[in-house]
Amino acid sequence: MPFEVWHIHHTVYCIFFEFSKKKQHFMGGYMSKVFLKGVLTAFLGAVLTCGSAFAADTIKIGVPGAHSGELASYGLPTLNAVNLVADEYNAKGGILGKQVEVIAFDDACKAEIATNAATKLISDGVVGVIGHICSPAGKAAMPLYNNAKVISISGSITSPAMTLSGENPYFFRTVANDTASAIVGAGYVINNLKAKKVAILHDNSEYGKGYAEQAADYLKKNSDIEIVLFEAITPGAADYSSVIRKVRRVDADVLMWGGYYPEASKLLSNMNSLDAVIPMIGPDGLKDLGFVELAGADAENVYASGPTDTSSNPVSKYYAEKHMAKYGSTPGAFFDNAVSAALALMNAIEKAGTTDSAKVIDALHKEEIETAVGSIHFDEHGDAVGVGMSIYQIQNGQYVEMK
Repeated sequence: MPFEVWHIHHTVYCIFFEFSKKKQHFMGGYMSKVFLKGVLTAFLGAVLTCGSAFAADTIKIGVPGAHSGELASYGLPTLNAVNLVADEYNAKGGILGKQVEVIAFDDACKAEIATNAATKLISDGVVGVIGHICSPAGKAAMPLYNNAKVISISGSITSPAMTLSGENPYFFRTVANDTASAIVGAGYVINNLKAKKVAILHDNSEYGKGYAEQAADYLKKNSDIEIVLFEAITPGAADYSSVIRKVRRVDADVLMWGGYYPEASKLLSNMNSLDAVIPMIGPDGLKDLGFVELAGADAENVYASGPTDTSSNPVSKYYAEKHMAKYGSTPGAFFDNAVSAALALMNAIEKAGTTDSAKVIDALHKEEIETAVGSIHFDEHGDAVGVGMSIYQIQNGQYVEMK
């Protein structure tokens, strides 16, 4: 008899057997209402008893993120990274004698879908997730993971509050947060672009507004630069000509953008058509080749912060080659950070000798591991110690790290 059929038959028999034992207890003259309550209790107890006999035969790791749509270029590299690390572990016998099973869920980087993703992954029995990709999605999902004691490690969520608020003990990340991104960007505006007047626009999201506010704060405290415009735009609008006219009117030297690249590409198009050609600099939401493809020539010379280049790192090179062999392309945004997150989680489970979240978390804090972003461990907040942030400029359609 095939295992799957045997599993079903045995489970049904087990539930029937456990229920029968409980039923005998309740058939001694109880009132019908009490009896029905006992039936339900007995049935649930039987399910739990039998379910424990069939503990998960794989170690399930969820990968929620944008796997389709305009932000898929952020999410798919993470899914590919986790699959590659899982393949590597499985080829060597898995973890704790079990194969690693990757369960993907497309949340489109939207908070309302992310909660569905978390609910589904938790019900599927994941021991941890690598994701989410975007800060709003991660913020929405984390209360569910916290309640279920499911560890989440993101290679791209940069909202400082996700770790520093103390509200998410099961959240970790392998990327520097928005504070680091904003400081690097604002520092470059001060020391390299030598700006006198700066306009700051953002998309009013936690991610974009957070970057904009952090950058503005750093500029005010560390320079005499005048912030001549600080304004939110409405994502999804077809045209941003009106706000670009404001940027031109206030005679800004530099435009700092807090948000993702779909809106940045529209802003750049309007800047060029209205002859408001000044440098744009933004967060890691601009550091993706999807931006270059979407904006075309308008993206040339734009600056973006992003994880420090680790392409010469042996682990990074190894998994880049694996990616090319399996997917036929070079890795995309946050691939190294996602590889590092997957390696960190699987190593911690292995070192802990269990999937018990408390013991795995202890291992994440204590165990130093060589990853695609370098040798890291996690501090008391859940931030990876050993990751860096740099400024890149788009030159001839490629991101060049600025030294």
